[in-house]
Amino acid sequence: MKLSNIKNEKKKKNGEVDNSYTIGIMKVLEEADLSEEVLVSTAMGLFVPHPGVETQEIAESVFKRELKHALSDPNLCILLYAGMLLEKAGEKGELPGMNKETFNKDLTFLIVDEVIGMSIAKYISGDKGIFEYVRFDKIKPGILSKLGPFMDDVIAGLIGGASANMYSRGKDDGSKHEKKKAKKTKPKKVLKKSKAGGFAG
Repeated sequence: MKLSNIKNEKKKKNGEVDNSYTIGIMKVLEEADLSEEVLVSTAMGLFVPHPGVETQEIAESVFKRELKHALSDPNLCILLYAGMLLEKAGEKGELPGMNKETFNKDLTFLIVDEVIGMSIAKYISGDKGIFEYVRFDKIKPGILSKLGPFMDDVIAGLIGGASANMYSRGKDDGSKHEKKKAKKTKPKKVLKKSKAGGFAG
């Protein structure tokens, strides 16, 4: 169960929780050049038309919604942040049992990065998230091809999880989108003006 799904009363067991000074994970990601735009663009790199998300326009909208929903969960935010800290530690050669050179080679024996990526994807959308994670991790579209050993898996997990939910929970979005489009293009009725001084007949 996600912490974001637990009722506020249960969260506040030990008194009021003051989160007014907490840093948002989206700000942390943006500082690492991982803006919403970059994440959406990477996700759309492997977009496949699907019932409810038949077009890229709909897919982008649904993906943004799923991404926002996922990032509302503090557990997920901390997991993402942990992956980012591991990346920074690896770059400095501060990881236990691994020097800087070994880290930069991203050797095949290093599997903890993939464990983290799969955990993130599974946490967001269950087993189906893992399948999407693997798809993104193998092909590495967009920003994924430019990220380090931990970060490519962390972000592939985030995108894979949100993408899996986009396909499974976006089933009704296509019809909603069409209804909105039809409303916008529907011609407005023009009321006939009555003659001055008279009544409409």
